[in-house]
Amino acid sequence: MPSQTTITVLVANDHPLILAGIRSILSKTADIKIIAEVQDGVEITPKIEELHPRVLLLDLIMPNLNPVEMERWVRENHPETATLVLTAHDKDVYLVTMIEAGVEGYLDEKLQAEQLISSIRRAARGEIFFDKEQLDRARRWKEEVRKRWESLTDREEEVLHWVAEGLDNKSIARRLSISVNTVEKHLKNTYAKLGVVSRIEAAHRWLEKGTDFRT
Repeated sequence: MPSQTTITVLVANDHPLILAGIRSILSKTADIKIIAEVQDGVEITPKIEELHPRVLLLDLIMPNLNPVEMERWVRENHPETATLVLTAHDKDVYLVTMIEAGVEGYLDEKLQAEQLISSIRRAARGEIFFDKEQLDRARRWKEEVRKRWESLTDREEEVLHWVAEGLDNKSIARRLSISVNTVEKHLKNTYAKLGVVSRIEAAHRWLEKGTDFRT
């Protein structure tokens, strides 16, 4: 059994090499103990309910995981558990949505062993830490996204929504009772405003707007 001074950690990551590296790093510390490892999103909430870890070390991209919903559940049901994101997916949209969801820190998988240990200890003390670069990135991304989405008309947003749902132009035209040429015109305008060149990119932007992590 961990002592009261031991920092208990639940590791959620589906990459064996990353897991092995985390184990190796944390096994050298006297005050940090991995109490469970999970490789599927559906396993996280039961383990938190059962073990009450002090720190959840969370990868963003795992089977059956929406990390935003997961973090909101943790904050609501187990506020004593601090979440640290540890990921190779360093997109601005992910950084922003996880900050807003309530995580204590957002870490790159390439960080040094000492940085990981220090971050876990800081999170266990209740610290919330993001460096100036991360906060600047988050601010710039939110401002850029706000401007781009505000430039879309209601009809352009409707068309983009159905593109993201997988409908072709003819199907979108029927659904919205407009011509195929009008759909194509809306898409051309939308591409220009969002800075994309294809319907796949446009759909990804729409999914990012909804904090979707399926990319």
